[in-house]
Amino acid sequence: MAMIQVVSFDSGLDPHEILAWRYRDPDSPGKSDELGTWAQLVVDESQEAVLYRNGQALDLFGPGRHTLSTANMPLLSKVVNLPYGGESPFKAWVWFVNRVHSLDVKWGTASPIQLQDPKYGVLLPVRSYGQFGIRIADSRKFLVKLVGAASQLDREMLVKHFRGLLLTRIHDLISTYLIHKKISVVEVNAWLDEISGEMGDRVAPLFREYGVEVLNFFVNSINVPEEDPAVAELKKTLTERAKMEVLGYSYQQMRSFDALEKAASNEGGGNLINAGLGLGVGVGMGGAFGRMAEQMGQNLAAPSSSRTCGKCGAPVSEGARFCSGCGAPMPGRTVCPGCGASLSGGMKFCPECGMALSPRCPSCGKTASPGAKFCPECGTELTGKSNPEER
Repeated sequence: MAMIQVVSFDSGLDPHEILAWRYRDPDSPGKSDELGTWAQLVVDESQEAVLYRNGQALDLFGPGRHTLSTANMPLLSKVVNLPYGGESPFKAWVWFVNRVHSLDVKWGTASPIQLQDPKYGVLLPVRSYGQFGIRIADSRKFLVKLVGAASQLDREMLVKHFRGLLLTRIHDLISTYLIHKKISVVEVNAWLDEISGEMGDRVAPLFREYGVEVLNFFVNSINVPEEDPAVAELKKTLTERAKMEVLGYSYQQMRSFDALEKAASNEGGGNLINAGLGLGVGVGMGGAFGRMAEQMGQNLAAPSSSRTCGKCGAPVSEGARFCSGCGAPMPGRTVCPGCGASLSGGMKFCPECGMALSPRCPSCGKTASPGAKFCPECGTELTGKSNPEER
């Protein structure tokens, strides 16, 4: 051992990764705990050195050069009877604690959290990740409670120590926002700043108990795995809904269009009329869509009539009493009030029973409405039967 022993931090170690390191003599590793009374202790900036003996963290040294003598080791002097001169060694470990700010300590959920989306009611696997910054605030407490008998402690080991407590708080907080605050998982990223601040407040006391100060805490993302079947189905549904909103129709209308298209592809387009009318009424889409479906069905059925509505110009099938486009009544009688036979437009007498469709009163000559039994002017009884000679 050299006449004057120099104890310093290993320059080959990264001070941002290594949070605490126990001194190891490069020349005699087995005698690293034998320190002379005039040994020189060199502590770098943003570091602290702690003399550690028999499981106790004793004297604390800040940045600078320190001579290990009884004058600046009062706590160790009470434990060990050190001579006031000479070079007699004593047993003690030296720990170097890095107090630099580590701002990129990574964290993440090892496995997704199964939560029910409050907006869509779908059970989704939710995961999250982020980073936080720390600084060793109390070197003694840090060494005693976390390091123990280990030879060093780095950032990865620190996160491993706190992973259980950290993830429990994160799970609780994400569940609070998704379930209790009724925020959907597809919208929760808009709340990341608020979640990060609240998460930092929750974990700070946990770290402080072990001598570690939390400088900041960030939740970078809360997401769901793309390969999960429930996630894929939800995204497909949301995409279809967005498409319908852009095009200006609803889910019921879309299903009606699909049904009409399927019916049109089948043989015999006449069945489409009933399908269209049933959909128009059954899904509760209102009169406008019902009429549209009826028109689609009638057009596919290819009606043979050339009649058109005088109000809206829509084609009207032979025998229809009202327009399928606007609902306006069609002129002329289409069914005989006497026998129920079908009539063509312009007929004055029924070809089956001979009833006058617009009877004329034999007394006053007033024209009565079709099917009337008495003259509206003089009250004379109308037979309704036509005589070939009278025609």
